[in-house]
Amino acid sequence: MQILLLLVGAFLMGVIAERLRQSAIVGYLLAGLIIGPWVFNQDIVFQLAELGVALLLFSIGLEFSFQHLKRLGTIAFGGGTLQVTITMLVFTAGVYIFRPMAESLAIGSIVALSSTAVVMRVLVDRAELDSTRGRNALGILLLQDISIVPLVILVSMIGHDSSGPSIFFSIIRTGGGAIGLVALFYILFNYMVPFLLKTKTMHASRDLMILFAILIAIGSTWIAHAVGLSPALGAFLAGMMLAECDYSVQIRSDIGSLRTIFVTLFFTSIGMLANPQWMFYHIHWVVAGLLIMVIGKTLIIYTIVRFFGYSTLQSLATGITLAQIGEFSFVLAITARNIGLINENIFNWIVSVTIMSIFISPYMVAHASKIAHQLVDMFSSRKSKKFLTDNKIETNSTQQIIIIGFGPAGQQVADGLLANGIRPSVIEMRPASANHAKSRGLVVYMGDASHDEVLIHAGMKNTCLVVVTIPDPRMVRNIVENIRKISSDSTVIARSRYHIYNREIEKAGAHMIIDEENMVGKDLAQAVMDCLKGTGDLDISCACALAGLPSETDHQNLT
Repeated sequence: MQILLLLVGAFLMGVIAERLRQSAIVGYLLAGLIIGPWVFNQDIVFQLAELGVALLLFSIGLEFSFQHLKRLGTIAFGGGTLQVTITMLVFTAGVYIFRPMAESLAIGSIVALSSTAVVMRVLVDRAELDSTRGRNALGILLLQDISIVPLVILVSMIGHDSSGPSIFFSIIRTGGGAIGLVALFYILFNYMVPFLLKTKTMHASRDLMILFAILIAIGSTWIAHAVGLSPALGAFLAGMMLAECDYSVQIRSDIGSLRTIFVTLFFTSIGMLANPQWMFYHIHWVVAGLLIMVIGKTLIIYTIVRFFGYSTLQSLATGITLAQIGEFSFVLAITARNIGLINENIFNWIVSVTIMSIFISPYMVAHASKIAHQLVDMFSSRKSKKFLTDNKIETNSTQQIIIIGFGPAGQQVADGLLANGIRPSVIEMRPASANHAKSRGLVVYMGDASHDEVLIHAGMKNTCLVVVTIPDPRMVRNIVENIRKISSDSTVIARSRYHIYNREIEKAGAHMIIDEENMVGKDLAQAVMDCLKGTGDLDISCACALAGLPSETDHQNLT
């Protein structure tokens, strides 16, 4: 009942936030803040929230194959590592003026992380993930997500004031567990899982694929927890290794609904941590901490990105985008509080500043380039370049043609295009059909085209023509609707197996419908006439005589 209460509150507040042109995440936080006092079993909520974080990282890992990581460049590894390290050291030194060293180090670790969930959500919604700012933010966020495990170990060790041998043993044990986990996942996701995904049995029912995706996502978090590592790290590693698989996009889409539920609980649980009364009476300290954090992180990230050769506008926009405290910081804050490293007042202050930073993050991320442009103009003697050029998304200008479904109908379409020197792309779920398309040298995207993520991954936004050859009319209608949402400019030619569905497919947005019953009827009529004209294998004269129809000679005379 309490979980239902939280989800209902999150839904209502999320709707209100969206109506006010805010991120739904703001609504989830407010729901936790308002409904939190009514939830008594908060431990269960926090455990489910931790699973939500793991599923979120699993999905993020599926986005980052090793080839994708290479394309991010040095900003991912070098820039991310420098950002976490320098931010932690700078804020540790600043806090150390007022607080003990151990507590200062914990606060510095907490401030070093930014919000992957908020930043990614806004960038994806604004289609800016592939902009220069988006790629830079993505690379740094990736390293931040990976660094959560060593930071938790660091906070735990300084909190327990461990001796040298125990620290060394802890590091060895954690390192050994991580190496073993990587080895286990390598075997699972490079040999066993791909083998299972290519079997016909797995594709006999969509339910099996969805259940398998959920088992992989949750199972990887449990394995990591079982060996003493962060469940979130295990989920992320599993996602990264599975990203090399052809079905990675489909798996990410299949767990989407489950992930949404748990991630929503995660943000409501963050709101539950807040103490509104404490925040009200100490609002001056909260605002001061928020300003110091935003300005400090912006300058640090700006300097690091600038060091890697990016322009002033790009660097400043990246810094503004990441100038908040992230959701994983709560993990560090709770750990530090539980071991007595920080007191309740400091904990409330950290939670309040973090929630305030997440509240303003959607605005900062959405308008980072504009703010950067205004700041550069303000402090520069000459006007900067128009900020929109800095935010330009790099896309492939070549318009492509996509065939959805590579059965006999899809193969006929591909043959016609290839005969005219046009090489289409293919979206297909069945391994046998996908392999057949690959053998013809076509680019194949594995997945269910009725899912938005599969269409976006295949480059639907940069497609001029889509041919839907799926026989199921209901699925065709859903696919056409999704295509229209993602790419309103694409021309859609759809197959309709039954005439009764033509109107529905047309309303969904298809420009041209190939009526299968009509086409079959025409072919049957032609076959009948060919038979009557004597071009068939039957004794036409006898058949026509029996039927009382004119013979071939009479037919020619009549003609």
